Amino acid sequence: MTDTTPAKVAFLLKRGVEQPELTEPWAAVRDAGFTPVLVSEEPGTITALIGDWDRGDDFPVDVTLDQADPEDYIALVLPGGTLNADKLRTNPLAIAFTQAFASAGKTIAAICHGPWLLIEAGIVPGRTLTSTRRIATDLTNAGARWVDQEVVVDGSLITSRSPRDLPAFDSALVHALAGAVTAG
Repeated sequence: MTDTTPAKVAFLLKRGVEQPELTEPWAAVRDAGFTPVLVSEEPGTITALIGDWDRGDDFPVDVTLDQADPEDYIALVLPGGTLNADKLRTNPLAIAFTQAFASAGKTIAAICHGPWLLIEAGIVPGRTLTSTRRIATDLTNAGARWVDQEVVVDGSLITSRSPRDLPAFDSALVHALAGAVTAG
């Protein structure tokens, strides 16, 4: 019997996530036939922001970080948002979750401030990445080569700068997911 359950993609975030950086990749993943799963530290809902100040919508948490098993997912998406990314990068469970994807060679897609977690997970040295200019120095100081491009694919890492680059980010993500399913 063949498993026809759509492959799952973890979206790791918490309050303060930049709403379009969650909703647009989520829709792209879903529309491509995969199952997006919202993973966060606590059960309930997550309130997104539009920019760093305007309240966005609430989104239900599907699974808590302490219950999420990286082996259940083919990829990890790290949306940005200054508050979201700043809080996640100090969470040991979020760091370990991210490291598990990197160790397994699974796709990790991070946008805007999302690469802060990649720094804490120790997976940026020697890699070429992009992000918001606000954390370019952080990435460079952590050993990455930072470039100003709408999307950068370096092996299993996909990075992008900001919401304006979401079409390119979403396209690269869906392409990587299709490749992961074909290879798996």
